[in-house]
Amino acid sequence: MPHKYELQAARIESVLSAHKVSARVWQATVTPRFVRFDVTTALGTRLNKVSNLAEELAFSLGARATRVYREGGVLHVEVPRETARTVELVALCEKLTAVPPNCAVLGVDEGGAPLLLRLDSPDVAHVLLAGTTGSGKTALTRTLLLSLAMHNRPGRLQMVLIDPKGRGLEPLAALPHVWQRQGVVQDPDSATEVLSALVAEMVRRDTARRSLPRIVLAIDELADLLVTGGKPVEEALTRLTQRGREAGIHVVAATQRPSAALVGGMVKANFPVRLVGSVVSPEDARVAAGVPGTEAERLLGRGDFLLVAKGQVIRFQAAYASGPTLAAIADQVSAGGRRRRRWESAHQLAGLLPA
Repeated sequence: MPHKYELQAARIESVLSAHKVSARVWQATVTPRFVRFDVTTALGTRLNKVSNLAEELAFSLGARATRVYREGGVLHVEVPRETARTVELVALCEKLTAVPPNCAVLGVDEGGAPLLLRLDSPDVAHVLLAGTTGSGKTALTRTLLLSLAMHNRPGRLQMVLIDPKGRGLEPLAALPHVWQRQGVVQDPDSATEVLSALVAEMVRRDTARRSLPRIVLAIDELADLLVTGGKPVEEALTRLTQRGREAGIHVVAATQRPSAALVGGMVKANFPVRLVGSVVSPEDARVAAGVPGTEAERLLGRGDFLLVAKGQVIRFQAAYASGPTLAAIADQVSAGGRRRRRWESAHQLAGLLPA
């Protein structure tokens, strides 16, 4: 353990000892955003006795906050790094080669392994992204879509972009993958027309037993679209999320307002995978993740996310592409350029990634 983290470990042990908690810090794991200390405590120590000391631990360590939680039989104390490290999408993709079709590159997990999401897996199908302003939700949506464009030709994968605010998805409008070259759809009437066309395409594919090219319907603010589009939009989205996978149609929807009143009914049953950034409250965390107890309200923001699927919760740092990088990649993809990449081990999430 580096000397800097040995000092922090000693402070953690000192604070716990002052409150009569016998403990030993035996490992420190450094991630792009935080340092996680693994702590062994005496038999019978209650978790809440340690978690109640989170503020005191933060003060002792000179950190803005700490998070105390249990994972299996191990207690963790999580401390934000003074300077976070950005995970660049291009640099991350340089570590990968032969990315399977329909796989999106999300970022890196807590161990530093690349995290991929295979859209055409039966365990994925549709993805909900949730997070408040500053969580990195829109940036992650762009990363997901851009990585799909980098590794899938337009003849195999196309995208429909709906963005009521017209800002988040606009950098992707020039991609040759955009369905029927229609750019970013903004107004509710046009969105309703596009969704109706997708439903018709789904029915046509069902009849013809076709699923190619894959179509990814991306929505940057689901709650706004449901409010402005009303029942026609909700009905079309419900049909697409219920039956779209078999026809090769996948919905990737993002929202900063994951309240049950706005998106709860449709989301609960139809989005098997959730990518959850920092949210306002434990209730928003529960609705966004679909399960209780994720503590998404304690996430650090700026790309700090949880992947929730099949009962698993994986914390990861989202990869990021700046504006100039987005433009450069869009130009390269439009020109048909795809570079060979070197493979490194990726996080193998059962059912979501190829073994």
